[in-house]
Amino acid sequence: QVQLVESGGGSVEAGGSLRLSCVGSGFASSGYCMAWFRQAAGKEGEGIASVESDGEIDYAVAVKGRFTVSRIFANNTLYLQMNSLKPEDSATYVCAARRGFCYLIFKNDYESWGQGTQVTVSS
Repeated sequence: QVQLVESGGGSVEAGGSLRLSCVGSGFASSGYCMAWFRQAAGKEGEGIASVESDGEIDYAVAVKGRFTVSRIFANNTLYLQMNSLKPEDSATYVCAARRGFCYLIFKNDYESWGQGTQVTVSS
């Protein structure tokens, strides 16, 4: 059974930084994509960063240049370093995993989801 557990959320002022972590268990790194999604109040959830099983990385336009995703394959851990945070980055950030390719726009194809961690950015 795949499990994903996030940590690292919190409150920060605009321009600040946070680092999120996601520890996965119950699956082998090979063949699995891991990704970060976020859900803001009243908005559709969006995929923001992913790491393929071969290490290829993708970002949503909204976070490119400010966020850095990384993955440690040996222990199925996914990180998200968030810099230059803006109030519009406030959301619940959720780690997800799926077999095969990431394709951030197809969030319904993700099989496993964490509980999420809240990020609040004040102006």
